[in-house]
Amino acid sequence: MIKLRHLLLAALLALFSLVVYSNYVEGKPAQSALDVKRIAHGLQQPWALAFLPDGRMLVTEKPGRLRIVDAAGKISAPLAGVPSVVFKGQGGLLDVVLDPQFAKTRRIYFSYSEPRADGANGTAVAHAELAQDRIENLKVIFRQQPAIKSDKHFGSRLAFAADGNLFVTAGERGSAMQQAQTLDNDLGKVIRVTREGDVPADNPFVIRKDARPELWSYGHRNLQGAAINPWSGKLWTHEHGPQGGDEINIPQAGRNYGWPIITYGEQYGGGKIGEGITKKEGMEQPIYYWVPSIAPSGMAFYNAARFPQWQGNLFVGSLKFGQLVRLQLKDDKVLSEQRFDIGRRVRDVRQGPDGYLYLLTDESDGQILRVGPR
Repeated sequence: MIKLRHLLLAALLALFSLVVYSNYVEGKPAQSALDVKRIAHGLQQPWALAFLPDGRMLVTEKPGRLRIVDAAGKISAPLAGVPSVVFKGQGGLLDVVLDPQFAKTRRIYFSYSEPRADGANGTAVAHAELAQDRIENLKVIFRQQPAIKSDKHFGSRLAFAADGNLFVTAGERGSAMQQAQTLDNDLGKVIRVTREGDVPADNPFVIRKDARPELWSYGHRNLQGAAINPWSGKLWTHEHGPQGGDEINIPQAGRNYGWPIITYGEQYGGGKIGEGITKKEGMEQPIYYWVPSIAPSGMAFYNAARFPQWQGNLFVGSLKFGQLVRLQLKDDKVLSEQRFDIGRRVRDVRQGPDGYLYLLTDESDGQILRVGPR
């Protein structure tokens, strides 16, 4: 009888350990304490979402389609006028944001992998006017130079600062990672341009003959998250590390963020990158990093009144683990991290006008999810 009791107790403890372990991913707790409502599905690899003033959503699909989704989840036919994209690997139609003066201009901005000569390609940014069933008067305002034959690391997040200038994140295209450290190209850089694509006079490298004037910061890998902190007005970004070493940075003008000379990651399959160092004089440290990688994509600061417990937090999507990551902040530091299981690759995170968070899932039957705390 005693032996049977011990066996039952051991079985219960093993079951409890299994349940506890299942709620941890690589040493970080993952919880399901979210109220999740599916708003729409049937999108093919959606990449970005932007809210229109009437509450409808603009959604990009990587194959090169731009759609409008209403609050009931009805998905429009693809809007006409979208330029050709390179839909391969990580390329396609990518981010989308509204002009800060959208009510006056009806203008939207979007990024995409643009086909170039001889089979090469690069990140491009265009603006166009949103009409009933199409976009019109398209103008390309930024083309990443040089073009590369690669289907990786386009970066592509867009963020408007309070001064009206546009930040563009541009990946180093994978095969050209060493060029993230040189200033004569747009690879592995944060770009800063005006709404028409001109160079602001106060950009940090304007007077340097050996540098491209549109550069803001350099030494980045593949930045798939960018947002303006609504309290400080600063740009925050996150970028994919290789195997580990995903980073959150607050890019400052003219600063070097180290890739690929310093990193907290390693080669895929193991092995150090370069000298295998994490710090070097003259190179900035991230304010936060993940080892192992969570494969971050999309980010949003929460400043709505609906959920006071989320006020001042930063939310990041995880592709690798299918999670929403909540970061509690104080000033420019991350105090704590909480993870919520979504069960699907989270590509984008946006705060809606109703105070909920909206997520895009990266899959052939892509979904729009509305989430809030339980």
